[in-house]
Amino acid sequence: MDTLDDLFARLRAATSPAEIAALQNGIWQLWLATGERHLDKQLEMGLRALAADDYTQAISIFTALLEEKPAFAEAWNKRATAYYLRGEYRASLLDIAQTLQREPRHFGALSGWATILQVLGDYRAALRVLRRLERLCPHLPGLQARLHELRDQLDEDM
Repeated sequence: MDTLDDLFARLRAATSPAEIAALQNGIWQLWLATGERHLDKQLEMGLRALAADDYTQAISIFTALLEEKPAFAEAWNKRATAYYLRGEYRASLLDIAQTLQREPRHFGALSGWATILQVLGDYRAALRVLRRLERLCPHLPGLQARLHELRDQLDEDM
């Protein structure tokens, strides 16, 4: 079985969208495993609440999971997503920071962070975050377009 380090090394070199997607899926599979059956069920309930747009319920479930396993980066990331979708950017950014503290290569958290910074109009910071994401996966579909868009935005502001 591939380790996260193996998958990330291959992701950095991957160029085809299909290969990138497959590697990212492998990484997500590892990130989504708590190692404990009852916590996996709790995570699944939170994901279902998130998919059903019940962000309050999702936040509650992910919070309970984090109280039991605070080192679990993916619970922080999923709660950040729920906060973001509820429009609570500050809470989302705090949870993104917790995610990245536990897994600095978390491309989902990095992408979300850049999105929030962009929404808040901090294009320079968003560009820095996307460059960090680019070091992880330079050929991530859509990434170069986001970088280009931000560079154009910064040029307009000058």
